[in-house]
Amino acid sequence: MNLFSTLAKILPPPSYITMPGVGVDISDTSLKYVSFMPSLRPGDSRILDQWGDIDIPNGILERGRIIDPKLLVGVLKELKDKTGAEFIRVSLPEERAYIFETEIKRDVPAKEVRSLLEFRLEENVPIPARDAIFDYEILGGNENNRTVRVVVAAYQKDTILKYYDVCKEAKLTPLSFEVEAQAMARSVVSPDCSQTIMLVDFGKARTGIGIVNSGSLLYTSTIDIGGGQLSQVMRKVLGDVSESELTEIKNNNGLIRKIGDTEMHDSLISTISVIKDEIASRMQYWHQKDDNQKNRQIKKIVICGGSVNLKGLPEYFTESLNIPCIRGNVWENAFQTEIHVPPIEKRYSYGFATAIGLAIKNIV
Repeated sequence: MNLFSTLAKILPPPSYITMPGVGVDISDTSLKYVSFMPSLRPGDSRILDQWGDIDIPNGILERGRIIDPKLLVGVLKELKDKTGAEFIRVSLPEERAYIFETEIKRDVPAKEVRSLLEFRLEENVPIPARDAIFDYEILGGNENNRTVRVVVAAYQKDTILKYYDVCKEAKLTPLSFEVEAQAMARSVVSPDCSQTIMLVDFGKARTGIGIVNSGSLLYTSTIDIGGGQLSQVMRKVLGDVSESELTEIKNNNGLIRKIGDTEMHDSLISTISVIKDEIASRMQYWHQKDDNQKNRQIKKIVICGGSVNLKGLPEYFTESLNIPCIRGNVWENAFQTEIHVPPIEKRYSYGFATAIGLAIKNIV
């Protein structure tokens, strides 16, 4: 069972809904959307139908918290006007998520699991059980063990209800809510992958971290540095340069040192090294946590996000963190790119990983 699949039971959509909705990834600075339609080509199940992004002005959201619901409703109405959407699947901010693992006896009846986990909530998250909405996933393991591990994800009820209310106000029906990193995992991690993978979502305002084992999201965190900070340090060197020019420099030169350009290189490295150190500290925490077994050690880093085109970034992380790092293939589980070529340029596609993961989610 995927995290947050039971939210449909708490905020139920109409019973006749059997189609997937538009995947909607809401961040502090933009809303990205993706939808698919069935493919008529042999060997391919779906093709890209609609995609796009809508800017979210400053002051509407802050670290995933809705500051101005009325203006966010306006953004969602723009989404509806552009897509004609009725049903959507929405990402929830990692900054507001609480995820923990626990153990329960293997023979606990299924109907009693949720009640049992409610007692564990207040031990692990700073939210009273009565004020939380949570979901859980029972992890696979050795059937000879008397206990099983369970991963639990919780949000403040008020957080989810605010997102639900703005969707309804915009005449959109949310079919599900899901942690960003879980949706991204569905996009870039193969269902057959049994390794532990760190996902890094390098966005404009912040960098999201997720750790996934066998497709299950076990850990999330956020670093308050993103591509916007890179632009700030670059302007200290170059002066008042447009964002498009800065993007071109990031993508063409990036972290590659060039003769006579050491100041720019050093300014970028100084910022990226902070992100690298934050990633390293989270990796160290994970590897030391509960004496994690070897099969839960992080084997690879997959990076996505709108700022991930910085030249040399995967190579820098691979060398400095001593773990292979690659840019994710956001179409990994959507369709075969040999059969269907998506209209989104590859460099732009990285920013749509979460929306893609939401859009390909099966109805529960």
